[in-house]
Amino acid sequence: MATKILTEHINVPGIETFDVYRKQGGYTAVEKAIKTMTPEAIVDEVKKAGVRGRGGAGFPMGMKWSFLAKPEGVPRYLVCNADESEPGTFKDHYLMKNIPHLLIEGMIISSFALGANKSFIYVRGELMYVIHILEKAIAEAKAKGFLGKNILGSGYDLELIVQPGGGAYICGEETALLESLEGKRGNPRNKPPFPAVKGLYQSPTVVNNVESIATAAWIINNGGDAYAGIGIGRSTGTKLISASGHINKPGVYEIDLGVPVEDFIYADEWCGGIRPGHKFKALVAGGSSVPILPANLALTLANGEKRLMSYESLSDGGFATGTMLGSGGFIVFDETACIVRNTWNFSRFYHHESCGQCSPCREGTGWMEKVLHRIEYGHGHQQDIDLLVDVAKKIEGNTICPLGDAAAWPVASAIRHFRDEFQWHIDNPTEATQPGAVYRGEMALV
Repeated sequence: MATKILTEHINVPGIETFDVYRKQGGYTAVEKAIKTMTPEAIVDEVKKAGVRGRGGAGFPMGMKWSFLAKPEGVPRYLVCNADESEPGTFKDHYLMKNIPHLLIEGMIISSFALGANKSFIYVRGELMYVIHILEKAIAEAKAKGFLGKNILGSGYDLELIVQPGGGAYICGEETALLESLEGKRGNPRNKPPFPAVKGLYQSPTVVNNVESIATAAWIINNGGDAYAGIGIGRSTGTKLISASGHINKPGVYEIDLGVPVEDFIYADEWCGGIRPGHKFKALVAGGSSVPILPANLALTLANGEKRLMSYESLSDGGFATGTMLGSGGFIVFDETACIVRNTWNFSRFYHHESCGQCSPCREGTGWMEKVLHRIEYGHGHQQDIDLLVDVAKKIEGNTICPLGDAAAWPVASAIRHFRDEFQWHIDNPTEATQPGAVYRGEMALV
């Protein structure tokens, strides 16, 4: 059974309220941090824990905190990235909706550690009901003396603000988020300077994901070494996985990092296997932006060892035979899934969500969508497959922010592993455009 760091109490009736959360040990970590620890000691514990950013990048959170500039007389800010617009990812939404005080407790501890007196939770604009849940929880915490002026008599002040987002995927990129938070159009900024030096209102800022910040309370109560003892290698702790697709038990699961991918898909504790009568075809392991893998490579490494749910194991083999853990948006496909149609659907999303600031992304995402559309709808040309690969290469690495890469990787990997399926659509347009038609050629099904 996985260790429950974030979800141990999530199903307790009334856990969204202060009183019930408090009875389950809530806010004891705030008391410990503010009354008995220095900000430097808190940062050290987070560094010991080795917790890596859970929003997708996987950068060590403690190291990110240590980069924060501390000029005299200049305010510092903590911003929680709760935009969560990555297709296939819904674990932050799940956490905020069901146990909002866990995030708020993490925000208080993290803000104290960073010396921030005003912090923000930037929530995707479509989730207004979640925003209301958070605002209610913040009001409860403030009424009990855990927010506002002179928290617990310590002399430390913290104002916590929930800000609705602009409803744009690009605002999940930290500098675009900061632009949006300042009331501007959510366009990514050139870096350097990085937010740690010049972020919100040109002041030192740390931007962390919901899941990342929510780990702070457990780390303070149990110690960084205890957190580092969970997981495998540099993939320490637990991870929330948003599991969806052709599985028997879709949902949000908290796993110890290092669980075999095969176990996660087939064990009753988690996904419960592929739906009856079907076989495993492909996997998107970390949200729509990561490379797709065929079933055989999703379950085993190139050397034959089992692939694990960890940052290192999923990326083993590079993009030739590997992928990324990303944000944990775990999408499983069986043999009824059309890879061409799925890739076109992802490309539509990235074309729509491109901010248009960089030419390779603005123009390239549009071209990929158009070419994939004509292949899917029976108008493809023989040169279209290589054209898609070429366009993806010209986008990757040539944009201000990673949205260009996020658009290019799914297309390049789909063609790398499922080229025969793309070719079948071009060679058999009449058959391919029939309702429910799917490529049935030679596939590595499990």
